Amino acid sequence: MKQMEVTIMGQSYILACPDGGEASLLAAVASVDNEMSAIRDAGKVKARERIAVLAALNLAYQLAEQPSVPSPRGAMAVSADSVQIDTLLARIDTALGSDGHLL
Repeated sequence: MKQMEVTIMGQSYILACPDGGEASLLAAVASVDNEMSAIRDAGKVKARERIAVLAALNLAYQLAEQPSVPSPRGAMAVSADSVQIDTLLARIDTALGSDGHLL
């Protein structure tokens, strides 16, 4: 396991990375940085912590919407996960109120 320094939205972080996982980690960092920057640049949300949570939820939603590969849990579990994500997103949109919707 090695450590890598990365930058997300102008702030440096030291992250642990398994040997050979550098490219995957950098791709993940780029996705998070892009998503957080887009939310910040939209101008509706200013708090860094809130931007991070919204970015994480947006990325999780995008991942859930991708065509799924059969998993050991089976198709029923994937469907249940999608329902849970949709329910969670609706609850968050309601809580955000005037801050705007996630997606």
